[in-house]
Amino acid sequence: MNAEEVGEYVERSQQLLEASPRMNEQNTKVRLVQPLLELLGWDLYSTEVELEYTVPMASGSTHVDYALLVGDSPVVFVEAKAASSGLSSHHVTQLKSYMRQELDVDWGILTNGKEFEVLTKDQHSNGGEEVSVVQFDLDDLAESPDVLELLSKEAIRSGKADKIAVQVAQTNEAIRYLNQNESNVAETVSSAVEGELGEVPLDLEEQSRDFVQNLVSALREQRQFVREDRPTENPNPQASPPTEDESDELQPRRNRVVGTISREEIEGDDDATVAVYASRESGLRFLRENAAWGFVRVGKEFDYIAMYISGDVGEVQFFAETDAVVEPSVAGLERDLDEYDIEEGEQVITFKRDSFYELKDPVPFESKYPQSRRDTTLGKLRTATTTDDLF
Repeated sequence: MNAEEVGEYVERSQQLLEASPRMNEQNTKVRLVQPLLELLGWDLYSTEVELEYTVPMASGSTHVDYALLVGDSPVVFVEAKAASSGLSSHHVTQLKSYMRQELDVDWGILTNGKEFEVLTKDQHSNGGEEVSVVQFDLDDLAESPDVLELLSKEAIRSGKADKIAVQVAQTNEAIRYLNQNESNVAETVSSAVEGELGEVPLDLEEQSRDFVQNLVSALREQRQFVREDRPTENPNPQASPPTEDESDELQPRRNRVVGTISREEIEGDDDATVAVYASRESGLRFLRENAAWGFVRVGKEFDYIAMYISGDVGEVQFFAETDAVVEPSVAGLERDLDEYDIEEGEQVITFKRDSFYELKDPVPFESKYPQSRRDTTLGKLRTATTTDDLF
């Protein structure tokens, strides 16, 4: 994929979005989505791209916005939403249902021109379950143009995209296995270390459990290809589209950040444990409107939480004192749970009242950052020059 052409597409799209922040679906398709398809190598003025493709359903039929064809067979479905709205789990489910009806359609793209999610069929699962391969936005695209190779016409026709799908299926299976057998795997790791080293001055059981959870987080990051978001133990929360009254789908309904604080002003014991989690900028809405972080698997206890914001920010930017680790259903979140993608066993970390601050002197990235949870101490957080001083 030509990086210069991708850069031009990103710059042009950003200019259009800035000029028309409330862009409707039809204009989003013409101004943002169709140029993307051309960038991927698909000829809009040929029979290889069909608009409003009819998809047979049990209750009749519906239409997907674009079908990309090889020969006479559709191989990719593209569903577009208005740039003025967000992408939700409902939209993902909708696209999955379309893909399920066509045997040859192994790929799907969901986009509003700003955010993108790519789906594929997991050929290793019963019935070829549709799974998410990658999520990215325009900023990601500018930094990692190669992500578009996945759905270029050449990759689809050559089978290169299918190889990536196989890798995703293997990763999904590993994640499922580790989640279902966490205790057994942790016990095996602990026994192996003890067998090699004998007694060590650590709680091997706890350390082994953390190791397994971090391995799952790393596999999720690998699966997402660009994001963590979902990069961390938390897939970036996906909310439903905003109402017409909301000017920006990334704005919180309320902002529960108390204010700003310098690191030296933070009170507490230097040896207190600070769990550092990572979030992309799109996760800030969840943080700010809930004064909480989710959805994660929490091992050992900690006293404080610090949030590293990835992407262009690249710094530890927020700090709070932890209150409790609870099930999502009792966390009192601002939005309904069905607006989020929650996996079994994931919990929410709530913050103590009036303890959630933005740092006046955030800790900038150098070479180390928390791909999953990484612990430090309050003393190190107070004095760190860069993130390398934390870990």
